[in-house]
Amino acid sequence: MREIDELVNVDDPAWPELQEMLSVSSVPVQVLPADIDESRRCLLQLQVTARSVLGALALNTGGLLVDNGWVRVFGGGGSPFAGGGLPSLAQVNRFPADFDPAWHPATGLVVGQDVVGGVFALNGGDPAATGRPGEPGQMTYFAPDTLAWEALGMGHSSWVSWLLSGRLETFYDGLRWPGWREEATALAFSQGISVYPFLWSEEAHGDLAATSRRPVPMREVIGVAADFARQVGPSDPGFLGDV
Repeated sequence: MREIDELVNVDDPAWPELQEMLSVSSVPVQVLPADIDESRRCLLQLQVTARSVLGALALNTGGLLVDNGWVRVFGGGGSPFAGGGLPSLAQVNRFPADFDPAWHPATGLVVGQDVVGGVFALNGGDPAATGRPGEPGQMTYFAPDTLAWEALGMGHSSWVSWLLSGRLETFYDGLRWPGWREEATALAFSQGISVYPFLWSEEAHGDLAATSRRPVPMREVIGVAADFARQVGPSDPGFLGDV
């Protein structure tokens, strides 16, 4: 195992380049302040260095609110001195309280969620064994309109670049309605948007603008999607993150 100083003190950290990407992106992004102790806990358990984008986000941010908060990218967790914020990678993925070199996320690492129940996860070493598509170390997305995992065909750093590229509008075509920006922006960190009829239903596919929507705890949004995936979806989606 590598000690925390070895993970933090690297010659070419990814954070300066990531900061530049954030500053020039056409997509609205809010960088949340991090809890330093929680950030270091995340980095130590992940055993990734600050040279990686994943390590840079964990060490330097409390997470990102992308595209008016529609997508939440997890980092080192919200600073208690800034009124809290998003949960950390450690909290979302149920890291052990103390560093455990034998522990790893069994089905993959949840690294982001969107406000309607979509989940972004980084595949583990054997995704096929856990019912996930794609290659080891690549990103997947649990889609709330199909109740299934989809391979994104990119690694974590490419995924972050993709989020900032402006291509989310195309990716979420059919999942957004007039006024979605205002509704997403108004949410608390702990809330998501409940949509009824459900996004996977024919009624919602026909006219999203006519759906009923309200802010509810994000845990409820994720839980309802998981329950329906088990009942009517292609398979049990497995762990979707603890929020």
